[in-house]
Amino acid sequence: MLNRISRRTFLASVTSTFAIAATPLLALTEAGARGLIDGLVVKINSVIASGKSEAGMIREFQGIFNRYADVPIMAQYALGVDGRSASSSQKRAFGEAFEGYIARKYGKRFREFIGGKIEVKSARKINAGYEVKTTAFLRGESPFEVTFLVSSKSGNNLFFNMFIEGVNLLLTERTEIGALLDRNGGNFEKMIADLKKAG
Repeated sequence: MLNRISRRTFLASVTSTFAIAATPLLALTEAGARGLIDGLVVKINSVIASGKSEAGMIREFQGIFNRYADVPIMAQYALGVDGRSASSSQKRAFGEAFEGYIARKYGKRFREFIGGKIEVKSARKINAGYEVKTTAFLRGESPFEVTFLVSSKSGNNLFFNMFIEGVNLLLTERTEIGALLDRNGGNFEKMIADLKKAG
């Protein structure tokens, strides 16, 4: 039976990792936010059902992430206060490494969730945009709640974070990145090099 960490890993891959874009510069609406998550679910399910190898799935997920995720914002959040001492070039390099890390880390887990599904249940306005609540169904598991956050602050409507049964997945990644930086004595170049191999 899947444990709580496995659930976080699966849904973070949908995340803390992937995003769906809408028409740029248009105000985000409840219907738009729901539509983003509906579209995201379709894309993820299509990759899971594709029958491709793990490596092929990871390439597909990274392609979705490259196109639709607000990578700079997600990477900035994951880096947290440690980013204050990083140079512009280090931040760019971290963003690129973080993007690949997320795709590898979570893409590898998707074979375990073939046959699962996510259903959108409700959406409501919040300060950051919209909160979209869904229910995730994994084969052989009890359903559980997943909350997606959608925003248009970057100029596009983007999915940027999620909560699994109250657990903030992007905050979890910030903890992981901080620990990796600590293991490298605060050296950004070494941390980035390790991140490129992580996942």
